[in-house]
Amino acid sequence: MARILIAGCGYVGEATADLFHSAGWNVEGWVHSKESAERLSFKQYSIHAIDISQSAEVAKHAEAFDAVIHCASSRGGDAEVYRQIYLNAARYLRETFPKAKILFTSSTSVYAQHNGSWVTEESATEPVRETSRILLEVENLILENSGIVARLAGIYGPRRSALLTKFLNGTATIDPNNDGFVNQVHRDDIASALFLLLNRETPASAQIYNVVDDQPVLQSECYRWLAQRLNRPLPVVKESEQPRKRGDTNKRVSNAKLRGSGWKPQYRTFAEAMEKSILPSLSKVVRNESC
Repeated sequence: MARILIAGCGYVGEATADLFHSAGWNVEGWVHSKESAERLSFKQYSIHAIDISQSAEVAKHAEAFDAVIHCASSRGGDAEVYRQIYLNAARYLRETFPKAKILFTSSTSVYAQHNGSWVTEESATEPVRETSRILLEVENLILENSGIVARLAGIYGPRRSALLTKFLNGTATIDPNNDGFVNQVHRDDIASALFLLLNRETPASAQIYNVVDDQPVLQSECYRWLAQRLNRPLPVVKESEQPRKRGDTNKRVSNAKLRGSGWKPQYRTFAEAMEKSILPSLSKVVRNESC
């Protein structure tokens, strides 16, 4: 039975671990805190609280794995946190599990294009933000060792959508002079992509894949769809009072390479994900809170 380590069994990692377990893999999940480990203690696979930014902790669990997915969260940290959680941890995982195929979940933030153009895995990566430059360092480390890089677009899914949260709490605005494309992917589609890339007789080596849904959409169109669907007023249309952030991008990310490998997203568009997954989970939370 093939063994896989999910180093970062959080929002994405848990769904991925569940998928591999259901397919018959021997799964082990690592989380950052004892509280998270306790929350997942009901799982039918083992869960351990391991700080992957500490080499000694990683080395203590030097068992044999066929594959390792490095999908830990930075928890909103700065560049130093990125170095610890991503770059240093990638080194420790590589050193501790030299025979395992390592897959790193990077980000489409490494693409710095700002003119609305389409980008593929071959497009230039010249990010301004230091955090994204650190992600590129990790990518190079993984690729040099015949690993796989999955560049994830904005993650959303049950109980998680930045655009929906802003819309509902009244902080969303539509700036006609700064209306960029939004690239997103549902959590469950990320899990299925990672499963596809590793659940093969011969997993790809030194390859990069964009993991994103089929249809980049303007942010204003997302808000217009939500307003119509939820029968609420549109967000205020006004020029942003905040200066444009250094490193802001505007691009459309292509998933053609991943689709060419056989991946088919369950939620192809923003509207499909909202209708089938995110809004139903929101309704359930509202009903529970009103009981």
